[in-house]
Amino acid sequence: MTTKLRQILFFSLLVCGAPFFSSCYTPAGRSAGEVIDDAAITTEIKATLLADKVLSGIAISVTTFEGQVTLTGAVHTVEQRQKASSIAQSVKGVKKVDNHLKIK
Repeated sequence: MTTKLRQILFFSLLVCGAPFFSSCYTPAGRSAGEVIDDAAITTEIKATLLADKVLSGIAISVTTFEGQVTLTGAVHTVEQRQKASSIAQSVKGVKKVDNHLKIK
């Protein structure tokens, strides 16, 4: 197969396959971009929690679905619980924060 023929075949597959990949959705009906956005939100919140002097070293679980963040785990004080909520709410793309953190 010549290089020219390979290039034509590659670009043909790329053009014909693009509509299939652009319309991919998860079983929940979400696009890949929406899933990536939620993952980015979760990552940013986790990094900020770890960098915070008050919350560093405390195991806080963060999950995000459609911009709604859920915090779970245990903290030592009410202030730590409020600080975690505040950090999560400050991240771009967060629509709501459900704080289920328990105080030890």
